[in-house]
Formats: sequence, C-alpha cells, structure tokens
Amino acid sequence: MNRFFLPSDCISAGEVRFPEPISHQISQVLRLRIGEGIVVLDNSGFEYVVEIVQVSARSVSGKITAKQPSLGEPTARIILYLGLTQREKFEWMLQKCTEAGAAAFVPVISSRSLVQTEQDVSGKLERWKRIICEAAEQSGRGLLPIITQAMKFEDALQSAALHPLVLFPWEKEKNLSLRQAITAYRQRSGVSTNWRVAIFIGPEGGYSDQEADLARRAGSITVTLGKRILRMETAALVVTALSLYEFGDME
Repeated sequence: MNRFFLPSDCISAGEVRFPEPISHQISQVLRLRIGEGIVVLDNSGFEYVVEIVQVSARSVSGKITAKQPSLGEPTARIILYLGLTQREKFEWMLQKCTEAGAAAFVPVISSRSLVQTEQDVSGKLERWKRIICEAAEQSGRGLLPIITQAMKFEDALQSAALHPLVLFPWEKEKNLSLRQAITAYRQRSGVSTNWRVAIFIGPEGGYSDQEADLARRAGSITVTLGKRILRMETAALVVTALSLYEFGDME
C-alpha cells in the first residue's frame, strides 16, 4: 500500500483528512478509489491503515481500520555528518541513506568541501526535508530522519561529541576497522538496543590531517573502510548499511 507522512492534526477520532497536495496525488496521480487502502504515518513510530471513504481532486478522507507499530525503524540510530557537495550528489546521499536506515543528517562545511558558506545552501532545508520524506515513505520507515542546518566542521565536532560513539572514516587509518569499533562499543555499552553512533563522511578531497587530528582530540575514533578508496556518496551508503548490519538491523 502507498504510504504518506501527515501532520498529526490530519488524524482525529478515527478519521484522516488528507491535505490538498496529497489528495491530488491520491486521486489524480495514483487514481485510488473509495474502498482502497493507504498507510498513514504521523512520525510517532506508529502507522495507520486507512480505508478511503471520500475522493475528489482536492479532498480525500478515510477511516482508520488498524493502528500498529511501524517495523521499518532500526534499533540503532546512525547520525551522518555529511560533507556538503554539489546538489545532485548531496540529495542522492539523503535519499539513499534514508532508505538504508539513517536516523539523522548534519550537513558539514570543511576545508575541502565544495560548499564553503552556510549562505550557499540557504533555503535548501525544506527541499532536503521533502526528499527525505519521500524516501522514508517509499522505504517503509516509521520515523522521518532529521536534518539540521549546515554547520562548520569545528561546530559539527562539538555536536557529534554528545553521542556515545563518534566514528571518523579516514583513508590514512590502517588499523582499526568499522566493525572493530562498533563491536567494542556494543560490548562496553551493556545494552541490546537504542545505540547511537555519529559518523563523519568527508568531502571529495577527504579530510585534511589537521581535521583528522581535531576530530581525534574531540573524541572521534578514526576507522578504515578497507583497502579501496570510496567516493563520498558511496562511502555514506556503505557506512550506513555496514553499521546497521553490525547492529543486527539488516537481518
């Protein structure tokens, strides 16, 4: 069934009223009719099975027939600190990493990132949120990944330090692997769920030695992703999938 995230005020007393843009999509694009089913999400971790009871080009409503926990959310929260780059590549990372299971995104401006000021991406946040929402709907997510405003590298390090594990994939790290770092974290955390990991993904030119040193001094752990050098968008998706696999969320 088609899935739609809606504001919570669209859901009331066992009924759902769809906003006009989504009503148009349901009636004119998907051409769904009375009696057909839709899954509605309110970003609470639950999903509602809805039977359409009224359809027009500008207004669709339905009745809730079931409420159930969404099963599409990982038990580990992966927060990606993504180097800012050209629009298509950055949006691709948001889309694919949302599908894979990332919980949040922080756009980062570093010394080698293609974008060098917050003004260069001003006004992009709403578009990024739409891309994330569409990817979350398509992939069966129950919660919308968060995306913040862009921040400078040093500020991003301070933000990431609030998480219990901060990983810094870096091509000059030759010893500690992503798997080893996550395994050690799981062993010392003493819990079986609700893990939180912040992971930095560098820009096209990679992080500088100075930035890697700053990251280590801020508590980040440098890790290797193996012998091959990955493009940043490849690294973002690979790191998300491998991390969730190590936490048992890809089974």
